[in-house]
Amino acid sequence: MHCQIRSADSAHHSKNGIVQGATRLQAWRCSRSSTCGGHSHTLCLKDHKQALSKFTQHEIDEKCRRRNAAGLSLWSYLANNKRRIALSMQAQRPVLAVAKPPVAHVCHNPGYDAAACNASRALSESSVWRDENPGAVQWTNWEAWPERNETCSFDLSRDVPCRQGRVSLFSVVAETAQHIQGAVRFAATHNVRLAIKNTGHCFLGRSSAPESLQIATYKMKKMDFVDDFVPEGSRNNQSMGSAVTLGAGVVLMDIYTETAKRNLTAVVGLSHTVGAAGGYIQGGGHSPLGPWKGMASDNALQFEVVTADGKLLVANEYQNRDLFWALRGGGGGTFGVVVSVTIRTFPDVPALALMSDIALPGPADDRFWDILAGLHQRLPALADAGGSGYYFFLPNSVQNGQSTASITIAMFFANKTDQAPIAKIADGFIQDAQKSAPGANYTLQLAPTLGGSIAYELAKTPYDPTGGIAITGSRLISRNLLSQKDGAQRLGKALRDIYEGSGNRTGYTGHFIADGAVAQNAGEIKSALNPAWRKTITHIAFGRDWAPNATLAEQRAVQDRLTNAEIPILKGLEEGMGAYLNEADAFEAGFQESFWGENYARLYRIKQHIDPKGLFIARRGVGSEDWDAEGLCRVRKPSTSDGTQLRL
Repeated sequence: MHCQIRSADSAHHSKNGIVQGATRLQAWRCSRSSTCGGHSHTLCLKDHKQALSKFTQHEIDEKCRRRNAAGLSLWSYLANNKRRIALSMQAQRPVLAVAKPPVAHVCHNPGYDAAACNASRALSESSVWRDENPGAVQWTNWEAWPERNETCSFDLSRDVPCRQGRVSLFSVVAETAQHIQGAVRFAATHNVRLAIKNTGHCFLGRSSAPESLQIATYKMKKMDFVDDFVPEGSRNNQSMGSAVTLGAGVVLMDIYTETAKRNLTAVVGLSHTVGAAGGYIQGGGHSPLGPWKGMASDNALQFEVVTADGKLLVANEYQNRDLFWALRGGGGGTFGVVVSVTIRTFPDVPALALMSDIALPGPADDRFWDILAGLHQRLPALADAGGSGYYFFLPNSVQNGQSTASITIAMFFANKTDQAPIAKIADGFIQDAQKSAPGANYTLQLAPTLGGSIAYELAKTPYDPTGGIAITGSRLISRNLLSQKDGAQRLGKALRDIYEGSGNRTGYTGHFIADGAVAQNAGEIKSALNPAWRKTITHIAFGRDWAPNATLAEQRAVQDRLTNAEIPILKGLEEGMGAYLNEADAFEAGFQESFWGENYARLYRIKQHIDPKGLFIARRGVGSEDWDAEGLCRVRKPSTSDGTQLRL
């Protein structure tokens, strides 16, 4: 299942003229004196004012102030009859938007293509392939629009009609800031829904939107390393130390690879194709290096961003300071389109790696939950020893008809070489675990470099496995809770209640990626990051799915249980905490408090100042409460400002 991207030259076209496979933005010249320089499939909007006028009165939703109200039918007409449109005539190489059907369209009638279908299906679980296809996102439930019965899936019969769903009608595959500016100005002028796709990894569906224009940034791969980074506008040219400036399309694997070549490392997550500059760092960005150097957003020094007025701004601690504050934790797709971000780099360091696998006959019983409680009880001590990493606990993993309850631990101790303090904690945990699981054991080894070791391990696989249906639930768990006498048991009971209530179908991931420097930065870093992160020791997440042919009622039942039954169990554990906005429930109740806590009021004011018309709307993002779930229809006016002066 290695990725083989088809070029535009091998694209297949349906009868209605929509491009069937092209992912590459073509820079056709668009002559002002002819019909798009002879390219008959490119529509220059300046030549079609009459067509725009013809469609302005159609399909206006009288119940709300709907996006595309002044051209929705034209927008749909273009998507069904034109391969590409020129959005900007300001340069010799115009900004082009290419019509994009869902990637599975080649597997459905009437345009079924057996060879193309087999090739695409073979790549459908590759995050690289999905990253580089504007007609796809990483989780296929966000390609569908079940409320309208619109879907296009590799898993459904070829006779099931392929419908556009939430896949954007057109995509601008940006290579420069000017491309992004052209797309933003077009969307603002014509009241078009924008969707920003960095790599499409969002569990909350923020990378797609129905009837939208997509800005795809995956081609913006430039990386610039410097030894002494000075932010623009610095009054005394003060260096912030070594740094790297990342184009919007740079993915985490790129960063690990390039920093390792230079014996450096950076605070980024554990993934191949998550984009660093997108929702990852703008949402805070957890990392296995977090306890050593803080959140990813803590280490962002400067952003270049295109705002709703089409301007290209630089935001750092010296200029556009409120925007800089918001971009460090306020959420992606909300304040503008990030063109680049500059982040700190650090000399790579040795690290100790602690690995353990524990298995019991499943499904899980009291013994399993006691072992898990023993691990949670020791997380504060492991954090004090410099630990970070992940642990996976599956109460009922069934393979070949056999059920196993397992706990897998992978932890790192950055810049640590003395094994004794860590071994003491691990010995106590394993000795207790062996009372119920005699085969329990662990290894503790020295890795010469932490970043280099992560790069080496990631390179063993070519991509992140995606391409399925996934929704998530999660909660940030405080150090304070696990330091209490019964805290680990209370957490275990909550997790067990969710598991047993699901019919023994829940597996969990524990992200042991906070405390340490994340907590210490509370008084040092001024950002929009949820203050709950500064109290967090572990972030626990679990997933839900449904069959590709599930009815809307069946999908809603799964989602309703997650939102209204399961998440409240975790919320009830302790007050004053929250959820990680990038790995949370897409219908999180009270998301303002859960995702941002006390920072939300300021974020909302900044949003209204910098984007008063709501051009950038992301699901459960700042200001999204003023719009419907798809960001198409404004349902209320922005809240009244309290008069706070902004420094933008």
